[in-house]
Amino acid sequence: MRVLVVEDERLLADTIAEGLRRFSMAVDVCYDGGQALDRVGVHGYDVVVLDRDLPVVHGDEVCAAVLKTGGEARVLMLTAATDVDDRVAGLGLGADDYLTKPFAFAELVARVQALSRRARPALPPVLERGGVVLDLPRHQASRDGRFLPLSPKEFAVLEVLMRAEGTVVSAEDLLEKAWDEHADPFTNAVRVAMMTLRRKLGEPPLIETVPGAGYRFGS
Repeated sequence: MRVLVVEDERLLADTIAEGLRRFSMAVDVCYDGGQALDRVGVHGYDVVVLDRDLPVVHGDEVCAAVLKTGGEARVLMLTAATDVDDRVAGLGLGADDYLTKPFAFAELVARVQALSRRARPALPPVLERGGVVLDLPRHQASRDGRFLPLSPKEFAVLEVLMRAEGTVVSAEDLLEKAWDEHADPFTNAVRVAMMTLRRKLGEPPLIETVPGAGYRFGS
């Protein structure tokens, strides 16, 4: 899952981003609406966590820009306003959900996860394939009943592969979906993550390397 956090309170933005990364999400951060407009025009996000009261470009305009991209991104709007009319107005602009500050981080995570499931063809919150069970809400993985101690990045890579349902996923697609914008496209991060993931999954092998194309999760 790839998330864009747009929040002008830098400490809050960085705290949200760091927390979401612990749930294996690739997170980019912007501190004003102008930066956000640049990002949404380049990257395909699953969820945009968007403060409504932003400097440079207002959050309402950013929300409209997200909708105009025609992608699958869902918008979770944040605001300090508690007035019902304000929340209604935000939803009327096209936001998919609304969260009032201050909020419990657990609720933010749950809402982001719920929105991400709506951002793509409906898939269950628990993925099962080849004896592997990936419980997204609990952030747990197992194979044939054996707990898999995956790192956040390994969990994210496994989720992308399992969601592909047997089709090949290129290294470029994995970088786009499981890493943030700071990932070096020439890095060996994908190869290293794949190596450690395969080791933890154990035998028989479940991830196939397709020469010149990418990786495929088998059954």
